[in-house]
Amino acid sequence: MSVPRPAILSAAAAQSAAARSASGAATQASLRERNLALVLTQVAAWDTPTSRADVAALTGLTRSTVSRLVDELVAGGLVDEGEPITGGQRGRPAVPLAPASGTLVGLGLEVNVWHVAASVVDLRGQLLADRIVEGDFVGSDPAEVLAQAASVGIACLGEARTEHPQLRLAGVQLALPGLVDGATLLRAPNLGWRDVSPLGSLREALAASGWDPGEHLWAANEADCAALTVLQGSKHDDLLYVSGEVGIGSAAVVNGGVMTGRHGWAGELGHVCVNDTGPRCGCGSHGCLEVYAGRRALVEAAGVDSLEALVDALRAGDPRALSAVESAGHALAVAVSAALNLLDLPRVVLGGHLALVAEWLTPTLTRELNERVLSAPFSPPEVSTVSLDPAPAARGAALAVRQRVLSDPAAWMSRRD
Repeated sequence: MSVPRPAILSAAAAQSAAARSASGAATQASLRERNLALVLTQVAAWDTPTSRADVAALTGLTRSTVSRLVDELVAGGLVDEGEPITGGQRGRPAVPLAPASGTLVGLGLEVNVWHVAASVVDLRGQLLADRIVEGDFVGSDPAEVLAQAASVGIACLGEARTEHPQLRLAGVQLALPGLVDGATLLRAPNLGWRDVSPLGSLREALAASGWDPGEHLWAANEADCAALTVLQGSKHDDLLYVSGEVGIGSAAVVNGGVMTGRHGWAGELGHVCVNDTGPRCGCGSHGCLEVYAGRRALVEAAGVDSLEALVDALRAGDPRALSAVESAGHALAVAVSAALNLLDLPRVVLGGHLALVAEWLTPTLTRELNERVLSAPFSPPEVSTVSLDPAPAARGAALAVRQRVLSDPAAWMSRRD
């Protein structure tokens, strides 16, 4: 049996779980809720099925307590039991445990500049369905785009239920490319949206189609959500994820959790100033990283009309394209080195269009990081790329819903739709 990785819990999920026991002394009910979360999180942390005995040994709970809690989780549709394994040993056969497959699911929705997308993920982290619809949503009507996102999500849920008739919706998270404050998108410069409250209309659309998420509906920054997708396939729990879309998004991951900051606005690397006399950015400031390394900026600087044409020009050794990527690498190094010096993160993971041009971008970025990062002589920062689906934030948003269930399963066990 493989060694379990630490469970990845979002700040919001941890805050939710803490709030349930914030009244002071623990009650019997609150202890049960915490222990349910402890057991389910441990079951989910293993790459292969575990057993009651393993969970008891790793959590410090008695076997009888673990057995009772597992029985509740099985009855609640959150844990699956496999066939008993004897292994030729004396005593009661071990019953393999794993998070439930195809029962309780999270729906992740993403609205971005050039697409809306949806993903459905179950408690095992399995992707059950996903869809992406391309478009140009700059300056669009938020109500129309959100209605389209809801429609894509409803289609995904229907597809997933066809294969899993017992499927229930645990909740929905919406990923947006901007500053999100609770249920409000304060600002998304690349979309041209400001002060949008998207959750009410989403809830109505979902409920009208028979998928009522109740109060389990949230909004979050798209780069923070995409980082959860990166983490699912990574062996590392400390990194800076830098995503290239129209602009530049990023997320700092510390101890397996995304660092969101007090208001949830951390990670705006694209709006770190790398040249105070540089061009004006969509955010209103000057010389942001985004105006040098964003997708649109790179394509324009290279004198081509698309990202595909940029890659072709780089492969052909076009001097203007090579110069554009080198300038982007320099600007990226200025911003990233500041983040690494501040946060002491050992590695950088590039996604989106930055990953597509990494062959030409990484040499400049690595060289300058080794010069700019204070700890580089002792521990040079690692730079790697990640190959993701076209809408990683949608999948990450669904994984965020899964995390919420793992950290507070009692809140969902009473909901048997």
